Amino acid sequence: MKLIKQKQINPRRMWPNEALNFTPWLAENISELGEKIGMELEVVGQEVSVGPYSADILAKDINTDSYIVIENQLEKTNHDHLGKSITYASALNAKTIVWIATDFTEEHKKALDWLNDNTNEDLSFWGIQLELWQIAEDTASMRLNIVSTPSTNVKTIKSKTNNESESRSIQLEFWTKFREKLQSTKKIPSLQTPQAHYWYDVRIGRSDILLSNICNTQKSIVGVRLYIRNKVVDVYYPALEARKVEINKALGCEPDWDPNPSAKDKTITLLHQTDLSNPDKVEEALDWLVKQTIVFHGVFSKEVKNIKI
Repeated sequence: MKLIKQKQINPRRMWPNEALNFTPWLAENISELGEKIGMELEVVGQEVSVGPYSADILAKDINTDSYIVIENQLEKTNHDHLGKSITYASALNAKTIVWIATDFTEEHKKALDWLNDNTNEDLSFWGIQLELWQIAEDTASMRLNIVSTPSTNVKTIKSKTNNESESRSIQLEFWTKFREKLQSTKKIPSLQTPQAHYWYDVRIGRSDILLSNICNTQKSIVGVRLYIRNKVVDVYYPALEARKVEINKALGCEPDWDPNPSAKDKTITLLHQTDLSNPDKVEEALDWLVKQTIVFHGVFSKEVKNIKI
């Protein structure tokens, strides 16, 4: 193994024009950004019209169906782009703003942090610094450095009653530890940012089908679920159910297939009773959930991939 000396270069050497070069490139490689912010992104459009202006990229988070406005700037941040980002988000009903720039002023970083701390918990603001590093004469690597991230723990707890806040706080702490443990195994490459929710989603490589793990603080139950959304359930659920015996054998357990028959979305669920007030039991539950998530991910990603549509 050889160590290679790298040199930071101006991103405009690769993308001379922001609108003509960088935005199309990012749209084609949107997974690079998705992995950085923990979302499965799908591009809806480029240069999306908003009155006399246009948003660089409008994307959608596949797991939540919420819109994301992405504003690119191959230079130092300025007030103009910040104002446009907020305008685009309001006009396009976006829940997330991602501002990419090569250099963030301290004032604009503080502005994003302030927005994250003082807006509704459904709104998120990301500041991403873009760097380009030359490895060889004709080879470079891109780095996306997070300079501002949604402070979910602050805005969620502020907006809830005491009981709700305690529950959300437990869930946020649980999912944060879960992500750390799962990430350390290096079994699943891309994991979303933990949030103070009942669920935590893990992608398996197909839109509208995912692992949606749960943490029920009222009943002290955690679980792993294959979640199949309504729009594809008629195709995928019968195909999986036809292989129920083989799948259960591969999983090494017998999960509950379709525990809520009246629901339009279908799930295949394995639950674990614990005690979320007991730190030792929490660690045990985390280890159990990490193990089962890896097993479910390995089995169902292959099964889903083999279904012909």
